[in-house]
Amino acid sequence: MSVYTVHEPPLRAGAAVSDVERFAFVRDGFSWWAFLFAPLWMLRYRMWLVLIGYVVVSVGLGIVMKLSGASALAGSFIGLLIALLVGLEAGTLRRFTLNRRGWKNLGVVSGDDLEDAERRFFDVWLGRTNSPSSGPRAAMPPSAPAATIRRAPPGSDVIGLFPEPGAPR
Repeated sequence: MSVYTVHEPPLRAGAAVSDVERFAFVRDGFSWWAFLFAPLWMLRYRMWLVLIGYVVVSVGLGIVMKLSGASALAGSFIGLLIALLVGLEAGTLRRFTLNRRGWKNLGVVSGDDLEDAERRFFDVWLGRTNSPSSGPRAAMPPSAPAATIRRAPPGSDVIGLFPEPGAPR
């Protein structure tokens, strides 16, 4: 199962409610696209500061490697390590960029794939929005769908979430 963070964009001028089609679901975990094509991946998600930092670090390390007389193999190894770091931290870099642009982190949701995670998030989010006691801005989902907790009756010898001995299932 994959874990996603859900981000709400800032309200557009004159809008009272967020456009749910613009919500961003950022997967947590390794990104092959960011590992293999880091600059193109950064351009795809319009991460300008991240791209500038990547170029500055890459060029700076290239200059240091050339001035120190390191071998081409060492330069390739360092390039591979930078690509690996970008692939590992791809979700964090996207969340940093969205946060910097004023997007609000609504929570965390898990699912088998993106479509399942979206469905699970919006089932909870829209369910809370439509309740009569909450306003349209009070619809914040929990960080994970809460499981129903069954408690043992008072005075029983059962500890935790296990049913009573001999009780029907």
